[in-house]
Amino acid sequence: MPKYIFVTGGVVSSVGKGIVTASLGRILKSRGHRVSILKLDPYINVDPGTMSPYQHGEVYVTDDGAETDLDLGHYERFLDDNLTRANSTSTGQVYEEVIRMERRGDFLGGTIQPIPHITNEIKRRIRSAQQALDADIVLVEVGGTVGDMEGQPFLEAISQMRHALEPHDTMSIHVTLLPYIGATKELKTKPTQHSVRELRTFGIQPDVIVARSDFPVGQSLREKISLFCNVDTEAVIALETADSIYEVPLYLEAAGLSQIVARQLELPVAEADLEDWRGFVQRLREPSATARIALVGKYVELHDAYLSIKEALIHAGVHHGAKLDLRWVHSEDLESRPPEEVIGDVDGILLCPGFGDRGLEGKIAAVRYAREGLIPYLGDCLGLQMMVCEFARNVAGMPGANTTEADPRTPFPVISLLSEQRGVDELGGTMRLGGYDCRLVEGTRAAEAYGASNVRERHRHRYEVNNALLPVLQEHGLVASGWSPDGRLVEICELRDHPWMVGAQFHPEFTSRPNRPNPLFRDFIGAALERAGSAAATGAVASA
Repeated sequence: MPKYIFVTGGVVSSVGKGIVTASLGRILKSRGHRVSILKLDPYINVDPGTMSPYQHGEVYVTDDGAETDLDLGHYERFLDDNLTRANSTSTGQVYEEVIRMERRGDFLGGTIQPIPHITNEIKRRIRSAQQALDADIVLVEVGGTVGDMEGQPFLEAISQMRHALEPHDTMSIHVTLLPYIGATKELKTKPTQHSVRELRTFGIQPDVIVARSDFPVGQSLREKISLFCNVDTEAVIALETADSIYEVPLYLEAAGLSQIVARQLELPVAEADLEDWRGFVQRLREPSATARIALVGKYVELHDAYLSIKEALIHAGVHHGAKLDLRWVHSEDLESRPPEEVIGDVDGILLCPGFGDRGLEGKIAAVRYAREGLIPYLGDCLGLQMMVCEFARNVAGMPGANTTEADPRTPFPVISLLSEQRGVDELGGTMRLGGYDCRLVEGTRAAEAYGASNVRERHRHRYEVNNALLPVLQEHGLVASGWSPDGRLVEICELRDHPWMVGAQFHPEFTSRPNRPNPLFRDFIGAALERAGSAAATGAVASA
């Protein structure tokens, strides 16, 4: 019988439930358990695929093509497992399925109600997350905050599961915030007390409370939370804000969370093997070099829009023993000011993905700055497309070359709509999504990075390099270094006469892991560090 751990949040959203859940998953896996994690999102959208990054941040894509919440990225990076669409569920998906069943007549004319029909579908999806990875422990994170109206069906379903299963087969972890009152210089527990009281109205008594804070939490506060929330003092885990999310598994293990879980769920006694993780964190804390990386995009004021990219850069930096000075550059600023002023002197430029034409000319300016300045460059999805457009305009003699997404009347449509996208009207879940194989061309930088002839990466796009214009681009030095296995789609491009300029039509950030950075990110940072070292050496010689 699998075990279930339900993680809820209180006081405010974005309190860190996803990181706590992913961290606990890492700890349990390090003890030899097969772990699966499910995110329950209360929004009525079917998935975040059509939601603005300002609303939802990054859309994370699984290998099987599901557009999911960014917490799935944390789960995969911490577990080092590929999750599936079974690991992400929204209210919209639940109601959509129940309505579909009703239309088929599955309920034999019965009245459809939140209880039992909606809650039964939620419980079915929780069990599906266990079956997808054949897990013996399933962590279930409920998005939002206890007390939100839209989250009530999920809490009701969890309460039913806890009642139906044996006491040692489930447990509840509640993550709350202890707000700090500057005027009195004290942390307050009252919001946590009210949050736990609200959780109890669904028949859910937390077994563990993780108290998040920006300040140290003393023993007296833990005892107070224990007393008012009916939780053992040792089960009140104080989690102060860490310098890095990758430190959280080590903090939780040191606080004894895995021992509490083992006792509650009657798990076999085992030591957590976190040595590789500790090694990563140690290297993260003690860099020996620095590289300045500009990230160019149209959502740079919201770093969560490019969360997996930021994490993949961290992984690559740690691999090289380097700290990265990340400089977030708004692409629209490059439309009115020169890149020398906006981007400045950097060691590498990463052009972020996106949709639409806002800031597009600024992105092309960033590409030209990287190409002419011989600055290492990595183009991510749209970053590949802008790299091709800039090369076509300024090297291959195609003035006005563009993507038909931005300019349907461009005289040189070097980027055009995928053939299977023609006639597609609906936006949700209709792009080229998920993992696809890519055949690498021998002798290219891409093949050198991966050290393989075939790789698999994840996609989320509607447009592609136009093969009809590719021969002219190749004559001028553009190299198509990665292709779909059928030779129909260009997946990777690079420049022949440049230290390191590579663009990928896929999203390499989605397969990067802390101790196994994605090869393109790894070699991009390697090239940036080489440039930084050369610049430092040149400066040292000049000063001498």
